[in-house]
Amino acid sequence: MSSEVNRAGEQAGRVAIVTGGSSGIGRGAANELARQGASVVVHGLTHEEATLVVQEIRGAGGVAVAASGPIDDPETSLQAVAIALKEFGHLDILVTSAGIQRYGTTIDTPIEVWDEVFNVNVKGVFLACQAALPEIRKSPAGAIAIIASVQASATQANVAAYTSSKGALLSLARAMAVDEGPHGVRVNSISPGTIDTPMLRNTARLLSDGSSAGMQGLVDDWGSAHALGRTGTIQELGAVISFVTSPRASFMTGDDIRVDGGLLARLAAAAPKGDKK
Repeated sequence: MSSEVNRAGEQAGRVAIVTGGSSGIGRGAANELARQGASVVVHGLTHEEATLVVQEIRGAGGVAVAASGPIDDPETSLQAVAIALKEFGHLDILVTSAGIQRYGTTIDTPIEVWDEVFNVNVKGVFLACQAALPEIRKSPAGAIAIIASVQASATQANVAAYTSSKGALLSLARAMAVDEGPHGVRVNSISPGTIDTPMLRNTARLLSDGSSAGMQGLVDDWGSAHALGRTGTIQELGAVISFVTSPRASFMTGDDIRVDGGLLARLAAAAPKGDKK
């Protein structure tokens, strides 16, 4: 997946933790940060999943180690920070990408499902930031990128818990940006549109007939809603994440960076028909 590592890239000499780095957007971020010269702690739910991405990064000439565990367990993030310090001596960057998607309206979402979504999508981010910030504050250019979603600003039907959790992340990012600014730490959220990830493919499987053609047709339909007419890639998200957490973005904090291929720029209502003038 990775291309040649740039030893003089925008992240040269820096150390990053990527939660949820074993899959999807997190995998794209971990690979791109490593390609740009960072040493990366790749977190996954299991050690085996994280190790696969570590091997991918190392195979391309990058530097990475694995961390694992449930993101809603405080020990998971504390361990990831300890690994970063043991292996690399400091910490500059945190990318929080671990997340889950569940379906249901306010009426039919069980309390257990609501709690599950918020434990992973919000509490997990809070715990990762709480564990990492004391070390990131020591960095001359510390930065955090919180992966949210366009569904923090607009929503589909039947995703009450998920969209609520993503909205909470925008507020958390703003709060941290204000609190951490005096310490020189920048915090931004990133709101992707429809990105081709295993999570997206699983949703397409559930909502289609399960065949490869049916799944691809549904993914293509979702992509057509974007102004660019397609879904995004994890590599495209990785490039934005690397830039936002790099010293090149040194005056960006408290922002929500939308990377949605023009999804929210388009009105669902069709333009009125009539003679063209």
